[in-house]
Amino acid sequence: MILLLKLLLAHLIGDFFLQPQSWVEDKETKKLKSPKLYLHIAVHLVLLFLLVWDASLWIMILLIGFSHYIIDVLKLLFQDTYNRRLLFFGDQLLHLVVIFTAYSWYSEHSFSWDRIVTEHHLLMVICLMFLTIPVSIFMKVIFSKWNIAKLTEGKKSLKDAGKYIGVLERVLVFVFVILDHWEAVGFLITAKSVFRFGDLTAAKQRKLTEYVLIGTLISFGIAIVTGLIYLAVVQNLA
Repeated sequence: MILLLKLLLAHLIGDFFLQPQSWVEDKETKKLKSPKLYLHIAVHLVLLFLLVWDASLWIMILLIGFSHYIIDVLKLLFQDTYNRRLLFFGDQLLHLVVIFTAYSWYSEHSFSWDRIVTEHHLLMVICLMFLTIPVSIFMKVIFSKWNIAKLTEGKKSLKDAGKYIGVLERVLVFVFVILDHWEAVGFLITAKSVFRFGDLTAAKQRKLTEYVLIGTLISFGIAIVTGLIYLAVVQNLA
């Protein structure tokens, strides 16, 4: 396990702490001609050798370094304004897959999907996925009977900010419920109420106040019920 932690630590330090923004910009501008790309890979290799400190694993280290180079090159070649965020997360995911695969091959600990992906894990993934886009769609359908656009007309907001806030609050409530920290749920409700109080009093619209209140109660209610269902199912599986 210590080997896996060292590989992850080397990745975090090399990709985030020892890669200035100027390097990133230089790579995106010059792509394969950027000297910062090769310097970045060299930093990763040095970190891997220093942290692992095991000459018998030099092949694994070189393979991780080479795969890091290939993944970064593919990202630079295919990246544009529209897929920038998607490729960032895809890039990090591929790096982690390589690290875990290398650890599995070059250590005595082999990964077994039966141990990694249990019924509890699958159920949790299902619950978390349900609380994101599906619930957002459900709430959109529920509120379709009212003209929400008219209520929020003239009030500037970040695009899709409300949807992301709703997803984050439901996920947090779900986590707090399954961890049996109900006081945190109450704190979250209070915090949201405080932040929205100024908007509601400034707007002086009863309809908007009711809309926010209904949306908050439905969002929190679904998250709480989902958390309770998860706990009940897990208890039966035990």
